[in-house]
Amino acid sequence: MTAPPAKESIHRRGFLLVLSSPSGAGKTTITRRLIERDPSLSLSVSVTTRPPRPGETDGTDYRFIDRECFDAMVAEGALLEHATVFEHNYGTPRQPIETTLAAGRDVVTDIDWQGTQQLAESVPHDLVRVFVLPPSMEALEARLKTRAQDSAEIVAGRMARSAEELSHWSEYEYVIVNRAIDESVALVQAIVTAERLRRTRQIGLADFVNRLREG
Repeated sequence: MTAPPAKESIHRRGFLLVLSSPSGAGKTTITRRLIERDPSLSLSVSVTTRPPRPGETDGTDYRFIDRECFDAMVAEGALLEHATVFEHNYGTPRQPIETTLAAGRDVVTDIDWQGTQQLAESVPHDLVRVFVLPPSMEALEARLKTRAQDSAEIVAGRMARSAEELSHWSEYEYVIVNRAIDESVALVQAIVTAERLRRTRQIGLADFVNRLREG
C-alpha cells in the first residue's frame, strides 16, 4: 500500500488580532483565555507608564516603564501605536510584532480604539479588529465594581468615558456581545480560524497550487 503524501505546510503571514472594548467589558479576560486555548497565539505585551495593579507582572501583563523611556520610544518610532488613557501612557512595541508576523505567527492584543486607529495606518493589511460590547451598561458598571481594582471615582470616570468608546464599534470588522466569557472566547476563536484561511494571508498558496497542477 502506498503511503499517503506527507502533509505540506503552506507559508502564511501572521496577523495582529486586536480586541477593544470599554473598560470592564471583558477584552483582557477574553484575550487571556484565548491564549490559554491556543498556545500558537503570541501575546503582544504593551508598555505603560501606569503602576502595576495587584497581581500584574512586569513583562507578562505589561512592561512598566517611566515617562522618559516612553517618550524616547515614541521619538525613535519604536511603537506601532501609543495613546494616553486616564493620564497614563500605553504603547505597542514595533519590533516584536513585525518579527512574529513575518514568521507566520499570529499576535493578539487588547487596546482601545485610539490605538487601533493608529494600527490601521501602521499595519493595515495585517490587522484584524474585534470590538467587544457589554450586554448592558448596568452589567458593565457591575463588572468594574466587582474587580475592585479602582476607586469609586475612577469607576465613575470609566463609565462616563464608555459612551464615547462604544461609538467606535463600527470601525471594527467583527463585533461580539460578551454575555458569557466561554461563549465569547469561542466566537473569537472562530474569527481566528477564518482569518488564518484568508487567501491573501496564505502567501505560499500559489506555489502549492502550481505543484498540484503539475502533478
